[in-house]
Amino acid sequence: MRALCWEGVGKLAVRDVPEPRIRADGDVVVRVRASSVCGSDLHLINGYLPAMREGDVLGHEFMGEVVETGPGVRRLRVGDRVVVGSVVACGGCWYCRTEQYSLCDNSNPQPVFTEKLWGHSPAGILGYSHAAGGYAGSHAEYIRVPFGDVGAFRVPDGVSDDAAVFASDAMPTGWMAADFCGLKGGEVVAVWGAGGVGQMAARSAQILGAGRVIVIDRLPERLATAAARLGVETIDYARTDVLEALREMTAGRGPDACIEAVGMESHDVGPSYAYDRVKQAARLQTDRLVSVRQAIMACRKGGTVSIVGVYAGLVDKFPLGAAMNKALVLRMGQMHAQRYIPMLLERLAGGEIDPGYLATHPLPLEDGVRGYELFEKKRDGCLRTVLHPSA
Repeated sequence: MRALCWEGVGKLAVRDVPEPRIRADGDVVVRVRASSVCGSDLHLINGYLPAMREGDVLGHEFMGEVVETGPGVRRLRVGDRVVVGSVVACGGCWYCRTEQYSLCDNSNPQPVFTEKLWGHSPAGILGYSHAAGGYAGSHAEYIRVPFGDVGAFRVPDGVSDDAAVFASDAMPTGWMAADFCGLKGGEVVAVWGAGGVGQMAARSAQILGAGRVIVIDRLPERLATAAARLGVETIDYARTDVLEALREMTAGRGPDACIEAVGMESHDVGPSYAYDRVKQAARLQTDRLVSVRQAIMACRKGGTVSIVGVYAGLVDKFPLGAAMNKALVLRMGQMHAQRYIPMLLERLAGGEIDPGYLATHPLPLEDGVRGYELFEKKRDGCLRTVLHPSA
């Protein structure tokens, strides 16, 4: 079968790879119908997340059709149209039983690296390096899904493939970001990043009761899309001092909650960004912390900072003093897909959320390399490239 593979830092290629097969009783094999690119994939491609090997199949945000099931699968049938959470969870360990699925004890078969790096190993993630289990990803014609009864969910009739695909990752990540904010109604929420996750976080905050949502980015087309589709306020950080603007927009108090939906390759203007970029390029730190710093500095006293952008290791100039002395609540993590996806599919079917507009560039799998270039370079107004392997 054909798949989009990692060929070394900054290099991708579509190549032939072996078809997946059932390996365990709970496995299902899915024919991929739509597989979205994701900003966190860029961290793998650019070498900022470790443990990639030549030929690894990329992709973790997808939906498709079940074509084979293991003997232990009870909930799914061949022919079911399903969306699959990117995080692999066993469903039976203590973390899964308490709905902390991205912390699953049993789904990462290669835990040694992350145990040494982070103290404990979290869950495996499809298509996300050998540090996250070494699972083949979804930018392929077929994919094996472990624990299929736990991680794959039937898509309601009437929901398009290009909308359902975002229920795999962008929607649950965005929802968890807003959920972490503990909104009670009427709050001001600022969101760093107007990509897929940032826009879904903004929409989720609105549904959960935010009175105002302010989205921060530098790309005019993304800001315009967020304003038009979601009715949010926007700040272009390339033209405006973000901290000053947020103070003015909140009568000096600052947002009640700040959501960081950018991650380790965050961008900015000015000397702090140049400092972070040099240190990251020299591998003196693994992550650029610009947007996290801004979120902590902007947030009102006693507020919440919710971090769902992906970070991997060590950072410099973390404003711990600001977080402590302002009594901020910091919440962060990989999303608990299985907790949120069933609810989000219901909201999709009811029209409360419509992420289909994010799929600005649908392409066949064979154009996957170009699709990633459009996405990474933010060309042609690209919000998300969605690959269609069966096209």
